[in-house]
Parts: sequence; C-alpha cells; structure tokens
Amino acid sequence: MAVKIWPRSLLGQVLVAVAAALLVAQAISAALLLRAGDERREQRVVSSLAAQLIAAQGAPGLTGLGPRRDGGDRPPRGMRRFRLQVSAAPPAIPADRPEPRITAALRDIAAEQGLDAARLRVASRPAMSDPRVLERLARGRPVGLDSSFADARMVLASLPVGGGQWVTARALVPARERGALRALVIQTAVLFGVLMLAIGLLLRRITRPLAALTRRVEQFAVRQDASDPPAPQGPDDVRRLIAAHNAMEARIVGMLDEKDVMLGAIGHDLKTPLAALRVRIESVEDDTERARMADTIEDITRTLDDILSLARVGRATEPPERTELAALAASVVEEFEDMGDPVELAEGPRVVAPVHVTWAKRALRNLISNAVRYAGSATVEVSREGGLAILRVSDTGPGIPESRIAAMTEPFTRGEASRNRQTGGAGLGLTLARAIAEAHGGRLVLANRPGGGLSAELRLPL
Repeated sequence: MAVKIWPRSLLGQVLVAVAAALLVAQAISAALLLRAGDERREQRVVSSLAAQLIAAQGAPGLTGLGPRRDGGDRPPRGMRRFRLQVSAAPPAIPADRPEPRITAALRDIAAEQGLDAARLRVASRPAMSDPRVLERLARGRPVGLDSSFADARMVLASLPVGGGQWVTARALVPARERGALRALVIQTAVLFGVLMLAIGLLLRRITRPLAALTRRVEQFAVRQDASDPPAPQGPDDVRRLIAAHNAMEARIVGMLDEKDVMLGAIGHDLKTPLAALRVRIESVEDDTERARMADTIEDITRTLDDILSLARVGRATEPPERTELAALAASVVEEFEDMGDPVELAEGPRVVAPVHVTWAKRALRNLISNAVRYAGSATVEVSREGGLAILRVSDTGPGIPESRIAAMTEPFTRGEASRNRQTGGAGLGLTLARAIAEAHGGRLVLANRPGGGLSAELRLPL
C-alpha cells in the first residue's frame, strides 16, 4: 500500500509546502555559513603560512603580511607553535592530500613577494599523523588546540631556499565548531515551530468556515433546503463567499418552489380534461374504439405522472430513513406477484441503508416493470459491496446493444423499434430510476449479462 506524503487538505498542503521551503532555506543558509567559516579558516592558514615563508626568505613586506596587533587576521596560537623545518625535500607521508585552494592563494602571495611560486608545494594531513605534532605531544608540550584537535588537519607549505634545501611552514586548521552547527539546528527548530504555529492558526481561520461551507453545499445538493444558512465568518474574502452562497441558495430554492407550483398547476390543468375525456368516451358505441381511446388517455396520464415525478425527485421534505432493503424489495415483489407477474426475490444478506422509501420503491418498480415487459420475468437481489448497497434486477431478455446502454437512461429514450407503445412506455422509467439513485448519492448501472439478458443495479451508499 502506497503512503501518500502530500496531504489533500488546503491546511496540510500549505503547511507541508511552507515547512519544505523553510527547511530548504535553512539548509542553504547553513551551507553558506559553513562555507564562509571554511573560507575564514583558509584565509588565516594562508596568512600564517605566507608570513612564515616570507620571514624564512627574508623578503620585504613581512610586517604587512604577519600577524596583526589588532587581532583581526591573527591566526590561532596553535598555528604559531611549530618552527620552520629545513630539509633536503618537502616532507611527505602517505596521508598527505593536495590543497589546491590554499596553493593558489599562497602562489599569488609568493609571486608578489618575488619568491619561487612555481615550485611551491602545499599539502595537508591529519594533525595526529604529523611527526612534529607527535613529537610535541611526546614531550608533553601544548599544541594549541583542545577537544577539536583530533579532527584538525596540519597544512604544510614548502619552498626551495637554495643549496638544494627546502623550508617548510606549518599551520593547524581546526575542525569546524560543532557548537555552530548545533546553534543552527536549534535556530531552525525554533523558527520552524513559531512559523508553523502562526501559519496553522491563520489557515485554520480560513479553512474552518470553508469546511463548514463545503458540508452545507453537500447537504443542499441532496435536500435543497435553504433554512438555517451558515453564518459568514473568517476573513473578509471568505465572509463574502459564504454570503454569496447563502444568497444563491435562496434564489435556487425560490426557483424550485416556483417550478413545483407550476408543475402542480400543469398537472391539475392537464389531468382535469383527461378525466373529462375519460368520461366522454363512455358514450362511444364501438367497444374496440372506446378501449383504444381509453388506453391512449391512460398512456398520457402515466407519462404525465412520470414527468411530474422526475421533475420533483430530489426535493424530499423528510430526511432518508434507515430501511432494511430486503424487506423493501419484498414489498415491491409482492405487488407484481399479486398481478400474476413472474417476479422472484433471491435470498441475500440483511442490508440497511438510509433511503427515501417511496422513491426507492418507485425506482425498483420501474426496473422490474422493464424486465417483465421485455423479458417476461425478473429476479431481484439485495447485496452489499464495500460501502454500497445494491438492488439488482436481472432478466433473461434480449438485453440492450452496448452502443445504446449509456443513452437508455436519457429521457424519452426507448430500445429497438419493436418496443412500441404496446410493449413500452414513454421512455422515462430508467431516467426516473437514475434520478432517484443520484438523489440518494448513488447511481444506476446497466450491463448485459454474460449468459444473456440485462442487469440493472441501483447502487446506493450505506
């Protein structure tokens, strides 16, 4: 299982981004400070070695290059404890390593003082491997450094002095101060804590009203209820957003109320003349013609009911009830059994989900009606998959062409041409079932069965 480091919330993302930026900035600052300290130590070493070599050669300018009285560039005392060494060749041991930066700086000074800069040899070695240091320690004499001496390095600079002799100057380079790095770590920790606390408090003031607004939008998407709007809070921008959302909710609810009133009036105005027509056709003497006219009126009435129901789905006046879905399915199956339709309920687990009972029955009834109408029979199953409750209606009919499955849930869409008014309705049954599923936060899934027939599933969240 992969671990997600990047958080999904605004608060977490900003805190992680600021923390990463702060750590990078402090790392760069620490690197620059350590580099500056290394350069200062190198400068002191170069000054000490140059002063020793110039003094050994008797060159002019010793006063300007030697240790200053004000201590500004005065090398540590340990750098001045080792006398110049005169030998037939530059001293070397296997632990020596080149020092190109110090070599370049010393050669510049040596060239300015007229020394043989081209033959200058510079190397460094662990201080504890230098014979002069070991000799002083053996005699019990101080070397000029304390606890950091074990990590210090000795820099040796050698120049020819004539007669085949070489003079070698020494300077100790102390190790980096551990206290400075510890101070940087403490400084970073304190700065990190203060900054994260301040940003966290500020972001909480922003994200808390945004989270409340998000919950409100989710609830409004299900219930379309504008009562008890959230109070504007947080920064001015967030307050304006909440106020604008409250105004938008009020306008949407007003439009929905007007729509319901209009639909009610339309339903009343249309059903009244349809009822009058139903009475008038009783005077038609031809039984066949009278039955055909009655079927047409009933068809128009059912279509009108479906349209009104589809328009009103999603505006529940009551919250969903926790319902045992097997019992709900059994009550719908009994309706079809009473009409003599071959519908059966398969055994399944006990599944309880929050649903609007009337809507859920209507959706299930539409799916069963389609199965009975086009396949002659239907099987209803109740199951559970993860966080979803599934009401599945299966049949053994011709199914639906794969290219048309997605379009079958659109309004007024029916199957192949053979499904006419005598075998099918107005094409609103699946549309209404899909709308009811989506009103519950679920969805309608249609799929052809491998063995033939169609499977229609209402997937509702638990």
